Amino acid sequence: MLLKTTGLTKIFGGLVAVHDVDLTVDAGQIVGLIGPNGAGKSTIINLISGFLRPTRGQIDFDGRNITALKPHQVARLGIGRTFQIIPFFGQFTALENIVASFYLSADTGLWGPIFNTRAYRRREKDIWRQAEEHLQLVGLGGVRDELAKNLPHGYQRVLDLANALAVKPKLLLLDEPLGGMDSEEISLALKVINKIRSQGTTILLIEHNVAIVMSLCDRIVVVNYGRKIAEGPPGEVRKNKEVIRAYFGGDHAA
Repeated sequence: MLLKTTGLTKIFGGLVAVHDVDLTVDAGQIVGLIGPNGAGKSTIINLISGFLRPTRGQIDFDGRNITALKPHQVARLGIGRTFQIIPFFGQFTALENIVASFYLSADTGLWGPIFNTRAYRRREKDIWRQAEEHLQLVGLGGVRDELAKNLPHGYQRVLDLANALAVKPKLLLLDEPLGGMDSEEISLALKVINKIRSQGTTILLIEHNVAIVMSLCDRIVVVNYGRKIAEGPPGEVRKNKEVIRAYFGGDHAA
């Protein structure tokens, strides 16, 4: 088991955004986290990645309690993530954006950059090489020198995926990675996600397109009003009456 949350709860003032959520993700899986708008999905991702501190509960990753860690500490342990609102440097090229993301995990020390040491130069060369590899991995080699702000929306989202790979994640948290994409861009992004998974990275995915989640994921966790209401393989979750009620408001066919 790579990730486990126990009794995960987050309260904002009088609003219980996440309530006693137990969640597990096994290594090598793609797990979908779905639910209606406002169900608490992104809050769960923010708790796991350290951007929010739980009100109560515990988060364990790779056998270690990470509940109280800060985002940069969580990232260095091997948890990468994407965001609904894409963070990038618009005036940087696609390649330069990936290079910048490597500095989250770079260990250059203080004196290397000042004195331009051999170890520092070797590290810099290695970062640029890995950035080129990640750009090719996600299929953006053809736009390596384009400014990020000029890329189509779908390419910007795929660039965000490449940036998340800079921490060499064991677990990748994807928060609506297909949002706003057209069919061609979705096809590219799905190829990238499957390629990342084939290289051994575990994925926890939030996505509103239920059909894609059902076809892509090994397991699905469903939340509603901050509570987990269902969990299991796609075929089982699709037939769950509580899930159907959450999405459609009645006992409709899924």
